[in-house]
Amino acid sequence: MPAVAGRASGGGGTTGRHEGNGAGLGSLAGVPELPEVESVRRQLVPRLTGRRIVAVWWDPHPHARFHAVERLVGRRIDAVGRRGKFLVCPLGGGTEDADLELVLHLGMTGSLRVGATCPDGTDPDAGLSHVRARLDLDDAHTLRFRDPRRFGRLSVVADRAYEQVVPTLAILGPEPLSAAFTVDGFAAGLAATRAPVKARLLDQRLVAGVGNIYADEILHRARLRPDRSADTLDRRRIVGLHDAVVGVLDEAIAAGGSTLGDAQYVDLMGKGGSYQEEHRVYGRAGERCSTCGVGWIRRSVTGGRGTHWCGVCQR
Repeated sequence: MPAVAGRASGGGGTTGRHEGNGAGLGSLAGVPELPEVESVRRQLVPRLTGRRIVAVWWDPHPHARFHAVERLVGRRIDAVGRRGKFLVCPLGGGTEDADLELVLHLGMTGSLRVGATCPDGTDPDAGLSHVRARLDLDDAHTLRFRDPRRFGRLSVVADRAYEQVVPTLAILGPEPLSAAFTVDGFAAGLAATRAPVKARLLDQRLVAGVGNIYADEILHRARLRPDRSADTLDRRRIVGLHDAVVGVLDEAIAAGGSTLGDAQYVDLMGKGGSYQEEHRVYGRAGERCSTCGVGWIRRSVTGGRGTHWCGVCQR
């Protein structure tokens, strides 16, 4: 079946902001990050692996971010992987000789659902709003991509040929939960710049997938000021920060990620994560620090990003 572009589905509604003090200077909260994307990936694996895509629809809106999605038709999803905040699915089958990959970035407001394919003449989005793309599968199910603000991106690229279409993916650093994320490599990356340590954590070339929320939580666990120069950290501090990266992300994945007051992030079943209940600093400006019991959580700006930290236990 050929891929066709149809009418835009649903309205162009806007999202809310994180309740309380967690919203960044008039901006949306920065999820999904690595834990949210990894949680969704794990749910997608049994639903998508081995399934063939039989039809595709995508939003023709000029602000929609899609690339070569018509090449999905007839392709088989061989795996569901992740790099940083990107879902990456190698594709098999099809009539083309080229090896292809489906690359999906949820943006700030994107989410995925898998449900029964709707019969002709009924609502193809099964009552969901803001659906921007549908992938019909060969098992009578459909993968639907919801994205109220159209910040997400869905692209089909030649295998690992990311530079022209998704250049961020081409320069990602090591996965923080893999053996490639070593203390020595991390230390070298931090020592190479006088930039604030938070800015370095957000630089995807140093470590892939850390965003604004988890950078705040990681730095709090490591007891480091977010505006401290990265090149001033000694070996002990670097080891502690490395451990905090791994620990916070592991725990957040186990909790299904963080769903903030805007309720934008939900998993494949439409359920939110619970790690926001464990946040020590993010979204808690003006509250007593629950770690030291002495300081108050401050909100400042580091590298243009809203930042939450305790002035007593972070040095």
